Amino acid sequence: MNQTMRAMVATGFGGPEVFELKQIPRPVPGPGQVLIRVRASSVNPIDTKIRRGALAALAPDPMVLGCDAAGEVVASGPGSPWQPGDRVMACGGGVIGYPGALAEYQVIDATLCAPCPAGLNWETCAALPLVGLTADEGLTRANVHAGQRVLVHAGTGGVGQMAIQLAKQRGAKVWATVSTPEKAAIARELGADGVIFYREQAVADYVREITGGAGFEVVFDTVGGDNVAKCFEAVGVSGTVVSISTRTTADLSPLHAKGISLHVVFMIIPLLYNQPGPRAAQGRTLARISQLAASGQIKALLDPHVFPFEQAGAAHALLESGSAIGKVTLTGFPD
Repeated sequence: MNQTMRAMVATGFGGPEVFELKQIPRPVPGPGQVLIRVRASSVNPIDTKIRRGALAALAPDPMVLGCDAAGEVVASGPGSPWQPGDRVMACGGGVIGYPGALAEYQVIDATLCAPCPAGLNWETCAALPLVGLTADEGLTRANVHAGQRVLVHAGTGGVGQMAIQLAKQRGAKVWATVSTPEKAAIARELGADGVIFYREQAVADYVREITGGAGFEVVFDTVGGDNVAKCFEAVGVSGTVVSISTRTTADLSPLHAKGISLHVVFMIIPLLYNQPGPRAAQGRTLARISQLAASGQIKALLDPHVFPFEQAGAAHALLESGSAIGKVTLTGFPD
């Protein structure tokens, strides 16, 4: 058996050009782990932030990035329920202590894995884990339920598109912010009840138009920065704001003025802090997301550009350009 494997390794912090094709040791699964032959991955903002050095402390060594993976099990460690040949997907690496998916093989905690949705290709499967788990955790933290008005910022982004669909599954009425008519049409296809052209409409105007000035019960922020303050403005009294990007400075006084609850979601925490219970819970959630995708109740919104692993830099550049719609996916190394 070959003891090495191909991997796209970031050789230092910097731009997309830092990726190099290298031969590195092939990992071996330990107790409760699986070794998968990686068939596809996707790019998430955390991948680009680690590569740039904005989250340098989270970089794995070697710097094999890629949080999302889909592939087939080739070996299982003691205690793993998975068998060779099983098709699985997971968000199980790409951070410190856990090399990621941009390689021929990856070792993943077995509890983080879920079956790939039946009938979907590898790239579609690899587009589901991180965004699906992030959206679900945010909606769960906010206790989103039937009849609520939910605002999702960046409705055609990776997490945004999943938040729209999962909020609709809970019976909520959903509005999404978008920048173009094309994205508005996509958001509606995903189930949004209404769209907001955020470059053209002030927060106060769309809050008055949609809610009569009362504000949304839940606002899901996937943008961060100055948008956090806009979320505080858009949410109603005793409402809830969920953010997945709070590396910003913001005036928190609106939280007091309106009794707002703020929840911050960083779904790789169970991986970073080695939390077995939350890891297993994520695996169960991902299995439920898999079932919804297999039955067509939700779908992964994929950017039409698909890159081979050898072009990982180009995939990162596309995501960072802001022009991608949905998830940017990559196809694994050929056999």
